[in-house]
This record gives sequence, structure tokens and C-alpha cells, in this order.
Amino acid sequence: MIRVVLAEDHTLIREALAKMLTASRRIEVVGQAATGTEALEAVTRLQPDVLLLDVTMPEKDGMQTLAEMAGLSVPTKAIILTMHEDEAHGVRAIRSGAAGYVKKSANLDELLAAIEKVHRGERVVPEEVEAALGKKRSDHPAQVLSSREFQVMEHLALGKTNREIAEMLSISVKTVDTHRGHVLKKLRLRNNSDITRFAIQHGLMPV
Repeated sequence: MIRVVLAEDHTLIREALAKMLTASRRIEVVGQAATGTEALEAVTRLQPDVLLLDVTMPEKDGMQTLAEMAGLSVPTKAIILTMHEDEAHGVRAIRSGAAGYVKKSANLDELLAAIEKVHRGERVVPEEVEAALGKKRSDHPAQVLSSREFQVMEHLALGKTNREIAEMLSISVKTVDTHRGHVLKKLRLRNNSDITRFAIQHGLMPV
């Protein structure tokens, strides 16, 4: 069986998905996590074959969790589960170290197939993400941002204050302000309202 840790902050969804995966008799759910921090702890302790990771998580989001997971000496491969429909998030996930990118609109058979492929060492991504990965990094305006700048941009687009973002990402308010400045400069925007409009226009609003 393939050993899986399931990281999803919504308890009902996480527990239902765990039951469905277990019922397939092809997957053993060895651990569950409700936050990015818990996901990293579970991966370190259990060293599963695959981590199913929701992109929108408390404490550390999926991208930050991926970045920190890269520094762990574990054999675990990660699959990002997401509601995002745009390819920019998929490209960012794969470039951050994910082996798979699966939309939550997928059915159980599709998810099981993705887990098995990733376990075999294959990459699983939607066609539009695969196509975008073949393009230059600069082809999408947001690709000029670093992973942290992208995170800050998403939160600013939702109207969160620098202090709120600092607490969510466990960084200083000054660091958030620095990242905000980089976002404005790189995307040639003037203020937070412009950031929100940019995120909406390019399908980058977090879900």
C-alpha cells in the first residue's frame, strides 16, 4: 500500500477524504494534519510516500510548506490539492517542489491515479500547467515574484493588513512591507487596490 499523509484544514473534508482513500484498499492514510506546521511534523515523523497538501492552510500555506519540506531529508513526494483554476498557481507549485497538482474538482479515481503515478516517480499536472511550465518564467506577470512575494501579494489582494500578514507568515511587519514594495515595483503597481485588481484580472485570488 502507498502510505499517505493528508493535510487539509477543513476537518469534515479531511476525514471524508481519508475514509474514501482507505476504502480503496490501495492507500494507507498514516497521518492527518490541519495546518502547514502539523503537515511538516507528520512528514518528518512518519516519512510517508506521498503528502496530499491543501494549498490554502493555516500557519503555513501549501507553498511555504513545500519550501520547508524541501529542506527535510525525507523521501516524501507532495501533491497539491487546490480549488485554483489558473495555471500560475500550478506552475508555482511544481517549481516549489510539488510532484503533482490536482484540482479538488477531480473524482476519487483521478486522485487515486495521481497518487499512484507520483509514487512511481511520475509528475501529475493538468495540461494547461504542463504547457505553462514549458514557457519562459516571464510569460506570466506574476512569475517575476519570489515565492514569499507571491504569498504577500495574495494576502494583500484580500485586504489583509501588513500586521495580519506578518502574523500569518511568522515574519516581521517590516519584512512584509519590504515584500510589498518589491511586489509593487516588479508588477508596476501603485497601491494595494492595484494589487487586488491585478490578482482578480489574472485569476490569482486565493480560494
